[in-house]
Amino acid sequence: MASDGATVERLRQFLGELGPNSRTLLIAEFERSLLRGEDNAAADLVLRELRSLMRESDRPPPRIGNSARLFFRPLEPFLVDDVADHKHPGRIARASLEPMWTWIRRDLLPDEAKEYSDEVSKALLDNDKAKAEALTVAFQDKVAGRIESAFTAAKAEEKARRRLIAQIGTPRASEDVSGLLTVLKARDALDDLAKRLPGHIQNLNDATLDNTKALVDAAANYDPEVLLYALLVVMSRLAAPWQLTRLAVKAADSDVAARVADTPYAVAVTIVLAEVERLVGELRTDLKSGRGVAVTTLLKLIHDAARGLRTEMDLSVDSVWSRSLAALRTQISELLKSEIESTPGRVRRLLRPRPSKEIRPGSVLDLGDIAEVEGLIEFVGACRNFAGELAISEMTQRTFSELQQYLDVTSQALLDGLRHAGDGDRTFRQSQVDASVRFCAKAFGKEYASSLSKASGVAAASERKAAKG
Repeated sequence: MASDGATVERLRQFLGELGPNSRTLLIAEFERSLLRGEDNAAADLVLRELRSLMRESDRPPPRIGNSARLFFRPLEPFLVDDVADHKHPGRIARASLEPMWTWIRRDLLPDEAKEYSDEVSKALLDNDKAKAEALTVAFQDKVAGRIESAFTAAKAEEKARRRLIAQIGTPRASEDVSGLLTVLKARDALDDLAKRLPGHIQNLNDATLDNTKALVDAAANYDPEVLLYALLVVMSRLAAPWQLTRLAVKAADSDVAARVADTPYAVAVTIVLAEVERLVGELRTDLKSGRGVAVTTLLKLIHDAARGLRTEMDLSVDSVWSRSLAALRTQISELLKSEIESTPGRVRRLLRPRPSKEIRPGSVLDLGDIAEVEGLIEFVGACRNFAGELAISEMTQRTFSELQQYLDVTSQALLDGLRHAGDGDRTFRQSQVDASVRFCAKAFGKEYASSLSKASGVAAASERKAAKG
């Protein structure tokens, strides 16, 4: 078990040391394996880590010192690289750590925080990790006690509570500090749970499910707040996060939503739905940024979670969970609609047969535009694999059929144009045919594209022969 955790940690470190181009190439390769239908647990894990690294590089959190990193280390399984005002049970935005640390140093325990930072820095310089750890644990206990006192005092006076929230300075100040307090108080139990769990759980069922529930029960000790964080620790180890719902079904000894909702483990379903919501938010951001290489992975995660929720539990139509899932599917459909339906127009703008007078001598299609449209066609094709669960079946099938029909007809017209090209328009028409070959490989497959490529060679040869004649 320990070796599994060490392996995952080494993988994260290795991926973190890769350059942006290497990460992009890795993502593209693993995406292709998913599109081919290959069931590869390693690919899922690597893609999840790569997506997280990409998002961190786009929105790097403020840097904090070594003492702060040691202090917040128990929060690591619960951090998300998300905007700080999003609400996800038990989650804390990484961007909220710096404001909370400032609050602790400035307002909560200023003298003790300075002493802690100074002593930890000295211990680390002396390479005394054990002392740094002991100092951190002692300071965490002090902070937990002071937080409890501060919030207890603020309950009696609304003005004091508002002032306290303002001092903390995060969009979800009360929830963030409450989460910090719960994790610090349950630090040892959660740490023990993390050590006892496998580093990676491919399938949460049978004996693994029984053992995991026993470990969670022991860590939570009937405390609902700790149960939430214990379940998040488990989810961080799952190859398929939606499998967390199996613990709820196990606790209820039933897959009926109403019976599951009556158990403390109902929060597992809420966590999974919140995770899907978070992934939908990432999808929205990635689609706006044009980062197509990572979108297919997101779609697969969302699709698998939606299907898992429906197959693992009997969700009645009028249940809160069922309505939440339906709302998320609607959001996904609306997000993907413009992206999917715009693809044929993007293809037409590049491949439209043009009269010679519209073509500037020696010009060619922009390679960046070609790659972007090629990615869109691949994206639409990928959407077909997930269309049912994501409520996009009709639009995806219609768009892909339109693409195939247009490419089939236009490719022949482009070949005819290349056969009769002159010196001024030859390079542009060749670039259009080359783009068409790439697009057809995504829409029809490599065999069709290969035939088109051979026809392109014949057309170019015919044009050269005619020119010589």
